[in-house]
Amino acid sequence: MTPRHQSPGTARFAWLHRLWHLGTGRFGLIVVAVIGLTALVARFWLPFDPQRVDVSGRWAPPGWPHLLGTDGSGRDILSLLMAGARTTVWVALGAGVVATLIGVLLAALGALTARWLRETVAVLVDILIAFPVLLIAMMISSVWGGSLWVVIVSVGIGFGVNIARVTRPELRRVLHSDFVLAGRASGLTPFQNLWRHLLPNVAPVFIVQLSWGMAVAVLAEAGLSYLGFGAPLTEPSWGLLLKDLQTYISVHPLTVVWPGLAITLTVLGLNLLGDGLREATDPTLSRRRSARPEAQTHTPAVIA
Repeated sequence: MTPRHQSPGTARFAWLHRLWHLGTGRFGLIVVAVIGLTALVARFWLPFDPQRVDVSGRWAPPGWPHLLGTDGSGRDILSLLMAGARTTVWVALGAGVVATLIGVLLAALGALTARWLRETVAVLVDILIAFPVLLIAMMISSVWGGSLWVVIVSVGIGFGVNIARVTRPELRRVLHSDFVLAGRASGLTPFQNLWRHLLPNVAPVFIVQLSWGMAVAVLAEAGLSYLGFGAPLTEPSWGLLLKDLQTYISVHPLTVVWPGLAITLTVLGLNLLGDGLREATDPTLSRRRSARPEAQTHTPAVIA
């Protein structure tokens, strides 16, 4: 029987197959997909206007037509959650893009340039990483005012620096590999070598840090909006909704559960998706995981 070979397209997406067969990866992928789909649907359709005030329908219990009930102003909580998902996805993606650009730039400067520039970048990273992300966001918002852009830029800077700090040693390690030296000898520019050989080999570490940064971006947006430094009052946000509802937690405790549950599941899903992607894209971890059943199969049985 001739061996069955994978097509290039199948081999290219083999990591997705491995990710789906990981329990954590599957859960994270489903949660993130549901949040993303909810944000997409909310872009075009909502059950009710999330800003429509209906005094006669205040604190309606879950049921039809308000599936999750209403708040103290008569606003539909499900519509508020769906509209808030748009803000959450926007902040997570925006912070991820900013963190990626800053992290790759600083890591490349700290690994591929002259010694004096590498040391300068290392000192700059050590200085910036000493400031908490939320503190940076509150300082910027006190000058420029609270907005989603403040959250995106602040979290992007904070975790871009963290990505650079973690990725830089990995780049230095891969920099002296045979395939990198061969690429340099064949005439590849430093940028081409970085894009073709260096970044793919540090992708597992990079992905975990990026997913963690996006999860913290969700938490930062909710926390800053809760404190009044994040989304403006006219922008739907899970943090603002939590702030409005927590005043009545002793009277209507169920209403506070929904935004808190949405934030928790989103952050948990991003973290688990990052862990699953790390294992699915790292050949070493994949081989180690696939070898475990074989080791168990060949273990001799002990007869009492």
